Amino acid sequence: MKKSNLLLLFVTIFAVSTFGFGQNTEYSQTIRGTVIDKLTQVTLPGATVIVLNTNPLIGTTSDINGEFRIENIGLGRQNIQVSFVGYTTRTISNLNLTSGRQTVVTVELEELILKLDEVVITASQEKDRPINKMATVSARSFTVEETERFAGSLGDPSRMAANYAGVSMTNDSRNDIIIRGNSPIGVLWRLDGVEIPNPNHFGAIGTTGGPVSMLNNNLLSNSDFFTSAFPAEYGNAMSGVFDLNMRSGNNQKREYVGQIGFNGFELGAEGPFKKGGKGSYIANYRYSTLGLMSAMGLEFGVGTAIPQYQDLTFKIDLPGTKWGRFSLIGLGGLSYIELYESKEAEADDNGDSNYDYGGVDLDYGSDMGVLGLSHLYFLSKNTRIQSFLSVQATRATTQIDSLLFDEKGTLIPNS
Repeated sequence: MKKSNLLLLFVTIFAVSTFGFGQNTEYSQTIRGTVIDKLTQVTLPGATVIVLNTNPLIGTTSDINGEFRIENIGLGRQNIQVSFVGYTTRTISNLNLTSGRQTVVTVELEELILKLDEVVITASQEKDRPINKMATVSARSFTVEETERFAGSLGDPSRMAANYAGVSMTNDSRNDIIIRGNSPIGVLWRLDGVEIPNPNHFGAIGTTGGPVSMLNNNLLSNSDFFTSAFPAEYGNAMSGVFDLNMRSGNNQKREYVGQIGFNGFELGAEGPFKKGGKGSYIANYRYSTLGLMSAMGLEFGVGTAIPQYQDLTFKIDLPGTKWGRFSLIGLGGLSYIELYESKEAEADDNGDSNYDYGGVDLDYGSDMGVLGLSHLYFLSKNTRIQSFLSVQATRATTQIDSLLFDEKGTLIPNS
């Protein structure tokens, strides 16, 4: 009876899969951000920012630092349009506003080149245009919202990319992707300019996929995906490239978020280091949903094969210093699973195992961690230097113990 009540409680919790909490209960929210030049990364003061489909129209302009703030916007998905003299107008669609967290965006505008005696027609939104200007073909950008809304993506960039032309998955149990017939091993992962190892739980060394992603879309920003013809800056890639960007934390208000989903139970926090400063932090911790429920006594009918994993992601952003802009990112995860046929046989009255693990007790685990430091310094208005320093570590372990059974197929104790 207790287990039934506990299961009913968790079904009720999963009915409300996501929740956020801030300092006050709100029915409107704020959109903040910075408008910058896409090529030089210089801020653009005086840019016009409006929220589409509002009556009366809601909008503002960016200040001397290129920053803007629009308050009292209704919750849900909103679209904003950013324009500036001499630059192309950009529309950002499907910004998801929740009551517990302000939405902070960085808008990059491209210089507008005008030609006489010519008419140029452009779409209101060009999703196929990558962020990297050196990419000319076989590349496209994707948003965080796409990792949530594409069928079967489960908040995972790899599963989302499987919806693109020329990209497919090996099977539904893992997120390894095949790009134009090439091996999944040839996929390169980058996070904020730093090359990282396989960012997936239960991923073997040398592979690029796994059953569950360590990447948290609550911390990601708009990113690029390449399927071929990579720019020269990408090396060690034969199949495709994920060039991911992490967003910076809210530098004006401390916010907290909790979420329950397929990827696990998670808690996150972000905010400024000090009031009035430009520096910010953002961090998110996640733990296996099945692992936590199993520890509470719930059974899922899979024996000891309960995936146990946890991961931590963070970013510290320090802009506006006289030495330039410093960013420190971290991503790490631990995962293991036990396939113990002996425990199942010992639990059965007849000594027979209810689960066939091949007559062995198997322990498998994989760990990954990366720490990256980036520095951006402007030598002049049109010249900048960006450098990176990173430390990475990976480990995969497999332990197998063979079991002995008698002629009736019953496990011999202590074998």
